[in-house]
Amino acid sequence: MDTLSFTPRIASKMHIRIIDPDLAMCEALSVVFRLEGFQTSFSIDLERALFSNTAINVIILNLDLPSASGIALLRQAKAELGAVPVFMLANSSDVDAAVLAMKFGAEDVLTKPIDVEHLVNLVRTALRRDVHLGASRDGERHVEVRGFSQLTDREREVLQLIVNGRSNKETGRQLNISPRTVEVHRARVMQKLDAKNAADLIRIVMTR
Repeated sequence: MDTLSFTPRIASKMHIRIIDPDLAMCEALSVVFRLEGFQTSFSIDLERALFSNTAINVIILNLDLPSASGIALLRQAKAELGAVPVFMLANSSDVDAAVLAMKFGAEDVLTKPIDVEHLVNLVRTALRRDVHLGASRDGERHVEVRGFSQLTDREREVLQLIVNGRSNKETGRQLNISPRTVEVHRARVMQKLDAKNAADLIRIVMTR
């Protein structure tokens, strides 16, 4: 069985927002994802491009917008929707723009013409991840833990600080608990996530 597959019931709850001034591209991607069982909406109106009252699970956004900056909309998405995955579509290959997009939290940058099967698989993989990384802010990455139901709220807080390089002492000070208590929480997190050490724990988080 394909490990990236969703049941129709689960996929039908997932909403993908497509933002591209090319109407044909919006319609084509919308059809593809609807055939895969997802809900979709799209916008070519860049002034009101991003968000409606409908919950959004994934954003597909054109990097090369003519009347607004794709990077600006990416940053807005990350600010308003946290760690919702954002995939950027580029009209042509531009390494510098792609690097900048990734810095501000894009999951990936794909150059047109788009391999839609590859894009669908990337979206499915992103939706299955338990940990989502937000954009870098002041040198730190926001971590949103959606899965890992075995972790307690405190363990999630400790995980967030570990990923951002905090020592046990710094974590304890920030959470108002003792360094020894941090060690206990940290050990439980590593045990539950089957991590051998802190480096292995970060690797698990970054690849989930």
